[in-house]
Amino acid sequence: MGKGLVVGLVALGLVGVGAYVADGFARDSAEDSAAVLLSQRLQVDGTPDVRIDGFPFFPQLLARSLDDVHVSARGVELEGVEVTDVVVDATDVSLDQPYQVGTLRLEATVPTSTVEQVVADRVPVDVAVDGGMLRASGELLGIPLSAGLVPRVVDGRLQVDVQDVTLGTGELRLEDLPGDVAERLVGIEVPLDGLPAGIVLEQAVVVPDGVRVTASGTDVDLERLP
Repeated sequence: MGKGLVVGLVALGLVGVGAYVADGFARDSAEDSAAVLLSQRLQVDGTPDVRIDGFPFFPQLLARSLDDVHVSARGVELEGVEVTDVVVDATDVSLDQPYQVGTLRLEATVPTSTVEQVVADRVPVDVAVDGGMLRASGELLGIPLSAGLVPRVVDGRLQVDVQDVTLGTGELRLEDLPGDVAERLVGIEVPLDGLPAGIVLEQAVVVPDGVRVTASGTDVDLERLP
């Protein structure tokens, strides 16, 4: 192999390395800028972690559209309701107006303390995770009260429904409870009105820390973030 050819291959290799480094630097800068923007637009606990997938990155930048964006945050406040362990996966994220996302999927945990606060507004109880459901415990007329709560999504709204009720040592039907207690234990809604416009709640399951919710949407307008 001639000396000139070797020098040429080395030069090409250096150009390739330089392009790779520049591409990576541009990606890192974009991720940092996105994290700052999210912190400014949303009430985020800590600094969100942003990852932009796809290589090379420059073509996405030139097209002004990011193929895949993944965001995670320790916590986000949604109009007074704090959710934790937030994970967002988005595709086709526009970098120019109108700022839109092709598809967006969000997962977050509604802490047990939040559910407890909502339920306690109706009936003074403590709420804890009990296997695959939540368990509300308190007193009614000085008698120990225990109620199993199951979260579910109804028309895009998060509700907790009472599955069983024990007063003292006996299990009761809701309608057997005294006064208007039964009405106060039915259709308890946990407000998540702070979700971005176009994002619809789909699923809710009990996890060790509370209720894990999943929401998704298409053609989401980023300009309508709170």
